[in-house]
Amino acid sequence: MEKLQTAATVLIVPGLRDHVAEHWQTLLQARLAKVRAVPPLTTDTLSCTARVEAIERELAAIDGPVILVAHSAGVLMVVHWAARYQRPIKGALLAAPPDLQSDWPQGYPSPDSLRAHGWAPLPGGPLPFPSLLAASSNDHLASPAAVAGMAAQWGSELVELGAVGHLNPASGYGPWPHAEALIRQLDY
Repeated sequence: MEKLQTAATVLIVPGLRDHVAEHWQTLLQARLAKVRAVPPLTTDTLSCTARVEAIERELAAIDGPVILVAHSAGVLMVVHWAARYQRPIKGALLAAPPDLQSDWPQGYPSPDSLRAHGWAPLPGGPLPFPSLLAASSNDHLASPAAVAGMAAQWGSELVELGAVGHLNPASGYGPWPHAEALIRQLDY
């Protein structure tokens, strides 16, 4: 299989579930020629600060342009990282961000727990790089209105994906071919 060539290095920023073999980000990583991923944390796994520092460590190891590809809580990590650090980023694909103001199903950390670990409040204002915010119409972690509000606040272009759940294996994803097209759009 020929790998997708990009001018920029793609940095994969997973959500709180970290590495999942059948997740679209893991499958995407295998398809890209220039790619790195933020490794799973072994301690302080709910700490927003620890997650942001992990992103910064990976970025420090990359020379040249970077495209960020974040999913779920990884999107929130990127927003916090952008508020704390200065580094040119070519663009970001931000997929299925959770809404810290809503109640989540059992099996997820509670929004209150995440707030206690530094996730809220989210930094305000536009991101300092172009971004595409991909939203599902039936995501159990964020309503379409909440995601549209995030896109407006961050200056992101909203990409409506339809009914794709949380865009994870539990929602039937697996491969997400649309991600490659969105990365190409950012890798101009």
